[in-house]
Amino acid sequence: MYMSTDEIRRAFLEFFESKGHQIVPSSSLVPANDPTLLFTNAGMNQFKDTFLGAEKRAYTRATSAQRCVRAGGKHNDLENVGFTARHHTFFEMLGNFSFGDYFKEDAIKYAWEFLTDVLKLPKEKLMVTVYETDDEAFAIWNEQMGIPADRIVRIGDNKGAPYASDNFWQMGDTGPCGPCTEIFFDHGEHIWGGPPGSPEEDGDRFIEIWNNVFMQFNRQADGTMEPLPKPSVDTGMGIERIAAIMQGVHSNYEIDIFQTLIKETADVIGYEDLSNQSLRVVADHIRSCAYLIVDGVMPSNEGRGYVLRRIIRRAVRHGNKLGAQGAFFHKLVGPLAAIMGTAGEELKKQQALVEKVLKIEEENFGRTLDRGMQILNDSLEAMDGKVLDGETVFKLYDTYGFPADLTNDVARERGLSIDEEGFESAMEAQRQRAREAGQFGVDYSNVIKVDEPSEFTGYGSTSGQGSITAIYVDGAQTETLATADEAVIIMDQTPFYAESGGQCGDTGFLTTPQGKFAVHDTQKFGNGIGHKGKLVDGTLSTGERADAEVDAERRQATKLNHSATHLLHEALRQVLGEHVAQKGSLVRAENLRFDFSHLEAVKPEELRRVEDIVNDHIRINHSIDTEIMDIDAAKEKGAMALFGEKYDDQVRVLTMGDFSIELCGGTHASRTGDIGLFKMVSESGIAAGVRRIEAVTGQVALDSFYHQQNDFDQKAAESQTKVKSLEKEIQLLKEKLAAQESAGLINKVQDINGVKVLISELNGADNKALRTMVDDLKNQMGSGVVLLGNVANDKVGLIAGVTKDLTGKVKAGELVNMVAQQVGGKGGGRPDMAQAGGTDVSALPAAVASAADWLAERL
Repeated sequence: MYMSTDEIRRAFLEFFESKGHQIVPSSSLVPANDPTLLFTNAGMNQFKDTFLGAEKRAYTRATSAQRCVRAGGKHNDLENVGFTARHHTFFEMLGNFSFGDYFKEDAIKYAWEFLTDVLKLPKEKLMVTVYETDDEAFAIWNEQMGIPADRIVRIGDNKGAPYASDNFWQMGDTGPCGPCTEIFFDHGEHIWGGPPGSPEEDGDRFIEIWNNVFMQFNRQADGTMEPLPKPSVDTGMGIERIAAIMQGVHSNYEIDIFQTLIKETADVIGYEDLSNQSLRVVADHIRSCAYLIVDGVMPSNEGRGYVLRRIIRRAVRHGNKLGAQGAFFHKLVGPLAAIMGTAGEELKKQQALVEKVLKIEEENFGRTLDRGMQILNDSLEAMDGKVLDGETVFKLYDTYGFPADLTNDVARERGLSIDEEGFESAMEAQRQRAREAGQFGVDYSNVIKVDEPSEFTGYGSTSGQGSITAIYVDGAQTETLATADEAVIIMDQTPFYAESGGQCGDTGFLTTPQGKFAVHDTQKFGNGIGHKGKLVDGTLSTGERADAEVDAERRQATKLNHSATHLLHEALRQVLGEHVAQKGSLVRAENLRFDFSHLEAVKPEELRRVEDIVNDHIRINHSIDTEIMDIDAAKEKGAMALFGEKYDDQVRVLTMGDFSIELCGGTHASRTGDIGLFKMVSESGIAAGVRRIEAVTGQVALDSFYHQQNDFDQKAAESQTKVKSLEKEIQLLKEKLAAQESAGLINKVQDINGVKVLISELNGADNKALRTMVDDLKNQMGSGVVLLGNVANDKVGLIAGVTKDLTGKVKAGELVNMVAQQVGGKGGGRPDMAQAGGTDVSALPAAVASAADWLAERL
């Protein structure tokens, strides 16, 4: 029974909806809050937190048709795409999921019912695998579903470790895991290959079409498998594989979607042989590229954007092989949206954007493709061996935009390979150069020169509007920005402050009806204000009006730090002398840095005075006023100029009460009290005669105090722990000394009515050690009575011990109490051990001596 791919998708979702499953739309190809994944690569990705118990959903059964990409990171099929029957960069995974609801029996029944009743697949064409020890799944297949035992294959641990099996799924080294059961389709004897588990299993005759994962255990770090309280189900069936079966073909590239895209590609390029593998590459790549752009990924030189760029350029190169003239790749977006059916709705809504991004990227690459291919061909022809050197691979990447895997594709077509280690080494050297050059890798200030001035409107506001007057990418001007490359946007007016006077440039967003641009920094380029950053959505074009929104919180923190530098400057002059002059500064949201002329380290007491002065003037809460005047008038007023700044005839004068007057074009607080708190972090020398102070203000300063308090508390706790440890050591030493002293006391044992009795006075022994001493004496005596009196810290300590064979005649508690009453105390305890205290030290000798007569009456 023939079914289109779209019909299969709808049938699958409707079937599981009829079984009580919630149809959940495909999630984005960019995983939400999951840094472990480059792209969504399985249907369960969006349910990961639900399976882990970290997220609660309103349903316990779900079904989805999830779009997936495997073209980077751990799951990278890119090099195989177009050369095998079933490798793709983009694919759809049909899945049904149970979150602690149904388990093995229902999951198996649903899969079998859908395949045999809905899709009408011949039962004799299907066979299954189970994990070797999963007798439960085996019994369900055999006894309930009627699958003969010879068509159920047990797959064991064949990878050298417990549970290391194709039929045992694990989320990671620890966490949810469990056995799998897979369903295979037999494509027929005319195709080479054997059933799963056989030596010929890698052939193409038996193809896995459905995998049911039974999350049954929680694997511990020690390898222990703890049963999950609510076992769950995670299944997946690749729509391309099942479509091939339903459409009576063997290769995925023969199904309706790919046949349409291959034909459209051939028509666009003007190529007639529909069996060419390059057509398959292009047909596959348009799916991943289009849907990545739909989900917000833009071509760039890093991360997800670089993977997208690699795929685009690989497609363009294969089109070029077929004789493509001019941009062609973007023309496939419309046909793709149409053939994807219900899965193409989002693409249809963003078709114009996707086409624009692909066209610009393709044209940019097209300008260098011919020259790059010429150099690559020359290099391959000039090779002596079979491996193209890494430096050439890097040159092709760096100069002509050839990703290494694209170069490898060309080399592989000629039976050659590339030096991947050499390429990575050259890449790392470039990354290091980029890190040293700064955030954007390249300083465009000497490349981009803007004559038309930009008006700064941000002294009183962090939002505004302006027109985009120019766009620069890699220093070159362009009319439209449609990729996530680093770019510079020039506007005629803006509330974004451009870095100058030591104050860092603002960050925030520029937004138009067509796109959104994240501003990571703002700088001056000639007379223009340039917003440096990356496109995060849509496109931007020159002439468009843009809403400009500065990160207000960051700006506010920067303003406080900037105003604090003015107070610090004057405070230093008052404490250290008039010779102090500013030699540089850095003002940003996190902290401030102030460099000044001074010949020696600032003494701690001087730093404290400077800090006190600044905080005094913060509490005074001076008004911070600005006025524009000519430079001569400003100097006459006493305004200090900032180091390294150039000033026009008209200057901006900043006044803080009667304390500070400086020329400054930066942004500032309204009153000094807004600063809240000023706290120095460090003072150091950076050059001969130049010192540097780093400080924080506002909440960051308060956090610094909290941090110091936490450090103090931690150190106090550590000290307390150490004291207790030392006290324990001292006590052990005292007990050891007591044991040694008891060895001498044994010589004082006397006989009273045939019983060994030891009565003695001590001086200065540790009362806590007396118990150890008595135990030791009793052990040495074997049978007897011990009474010890001790004076320590002007207090009497008494202890009595009686061996268990004598407690019927003498009880230690009675003995010690009798003596204690004579020294102003009382006591008691067990029959074999008792302690007491007293206050009359002078009465101790007579009290201890009375014990002999008391014992004689009882023994």
